[in-house]
Amino acid sequence: MDSPPVKIIKTEVLSDNWYVLRKVTYEMVLKDGTTSVQSREAYDRGNGATILLYDRTRRTVVLTRQFRLPTYVNGNESGMLIDACAGLLDQLEPAECVRREAEEETGLIVRDVKKILQVYMSPGSVTELVHFFIAEYSNQTERGVGSGLAQEGENIEVLELPFDEAFSMIERGEIRDGQTKPCASDF
Repeated sequence: MDSPPVKIIKTEVLSDNWYVLRKVTYEMVLKDGTTSVQSREAYDRGNGATILLYDRTRRTVVLTRQFRLPTYVNGNESGMLIDACAGLLDQLEPAECVRREAEEETGLIVRDVKKILQVYMSPGSVTELVHFFIAEYSNQTERGVGSGLAQEGENIEVLELPFDEAFSMIERGEIRDGQTKPCASDF
């Protein structure tokens, strides 16, 4: 299917407090040939990358647990969320970003990362494209400090879980992060 002709009529910045929220008014030719003018808001926080770290020999994965305000205000009683480590690209290549995030968040220094997919996680309102990676670690993997960056307000708990327990947690709804499930499905 060819994309319909779209013309941006007006773009307004509604907020640039943390990231940028824009209201975009556009004209689009519909499949019946008529023209429709619509307005939508789009939140632009940049593109991101996520990585699932696994130890094939011991059959474990490393995940993180941290407070996520949006989940709290949407009914997650504690606001705590278990997820694969991730971050915004911040002008880095995706593979470089996930290596940085793995070290900052988990303390694991990984070198060989494998890209498995890239997806728009919430294309109805967020511009972010997320790059998904996996990487193997072991007891011999070089380690740094981990637990996140204090200057970014991060307070990250590092979890090392057996594969079976992590899959059971997904089934029980204890792991509900949209970035973690696609990574876990690669096993």
